[in-house]
Amino acid sequence: MIDVAQPESVGLSTSRLSSIDDWMQHQVDREKLPGLSVLIHRRDRAAFFGTTGMMDREAGKPVTEDTIFRIYSMTKPITSVAVMMLYEEGRFQLDDPIAKYIPELDNMKVMTGKDITSPKLEPAREPITIRQLLTHTAGLTYGFMMSTPVDAMYREYQVDFATANPEATPGDLVRRLGEIPLLCQPGSEWNYSVATDVLGHFVEVVSGETLAEFFQERILGPLGMTDTAFSVPADKLDRFAAMYGPEHGGSLSDVNASRDPTEIRHEPPGGLKLLDPPAESRFAKPLRLYSGGGGLTSTIVDYLRFCRMLAGGGELDGERLLGRKTVDFMTRNHLPGDLAAMGQPRFSESSYDGIGFGLGFSVMLDPTKAQVMGTPGEYAWGGAASTAFWVDPAEEMIVIMMTQLMPSSTYGIRRELRVLSYQALID
Repeated sequence: MIDVAQPESVGLSTSRLSSIDDWMQHQVDREKLPGLSVLIHRRDRAAFFGTTGMMDREAGKPVTEDTIFRIYSMTKPITSVAVMMLYEEGRFQLDDPIAKYIPELDNMKVMTGKDITSPKLEPAREPITIRQLLTHTAGLTYGFMMSTPVDAMYREYQVDFATANPEATPGDLVRRLGEIPLLCQPGSEWNYSVATDVLGHFVEVVSGETLAEFFQERILGPLGMTDTAFSVPADKLDRFAAMYGPEHGGSLSDVNASRDPTEIRHEPPGGLKLLDPPAESRFAKPLRLYSGGGGLTSTIVDYLRFCRMLAGGGELDGERLLGRKTVDFMTRNHLPGDLAAMGQPRFSESSYDGIGFGLGFSVMLDPTKAQVMGTPGEYAWGGAASTAFWVDPAEEMIVIMMTQLMPSSTYGIRRELRVLSYQALID
């Protein structure tokens, strides 16, 4: 049970927070979202928690505090924490070549031509490092980008940790990845990619455990994240949300960020279609393919515990996962500039201007340049089903939103929630 404090006791306005309730109801009434939950935590106390709409429209089940959601890329920060836990143990250095641990990624080639049938390749000028995987600057991509010949090769080789045969293992897909050229020279561009899936396999290689075992023993168990896992067991399926998409259009290929700047983008008019019923979902079945980049399901209560650990400098309720300086290091910008300076924007759970990237998180550099309300130094990420979180150290504030609408770019709900959250501050 989430114990909600009087908002004024932590510097938030009750009346101004009520705008979030109205906004949430608007999303459901207009059939933009099936249902959602929002939690605002400040100064170590929950100050707002609300749920609206349905977790399963067909079954008539409302969103509740313990609804289980597909969090997709909000898995990435958890995998990054796992990597840095091993780093703290002296198992590797961040600038180690990944091929030192995964030989299939040695001697990589870079595609320079545009013809997939007769590709022009050149040797990578430097090996891919663990740091580059953490910062998405390794030259990898995603097959759903639909914008380069390398993306097409990912689809051809079925390098998709979300849809591959669940009997496959992360190592199987990483081996296929070693046969595909890189999108660019390592370290030269920022491209959202399967890099964190590679890191999930890296955790397995270094630790000698499956990613599921490592997560449970070292992160989820110690933090008390009892409803977070790579699949939903039968006794919890009644709490597992259905997945929806906009009735008209809407696919991951639509999230490509390379748009004509003069284009006026019109949102879908509303209306929802069922994409993934809970009982038929791949998440409802046991699997071996543990995706470090997007494989977890979780609840808003569980993910709050993960965020509180980060906000607490690596510790929560006496359980320390990381050192304070490690968390500080992870949540600083590790790029030479912002994302926009690191190549052509293609896809992201973030805007590019004014936003940097750390070791597993986006990092706010300049809210005015990003054209979104926020605080320099806050760190964040989201998932393909429109889930999102951010941690604002300066404001001592955590905000989490859970819903199930694919793709996340359908509506501007994340930016809207930012305004609604920050406008309620009164101290």
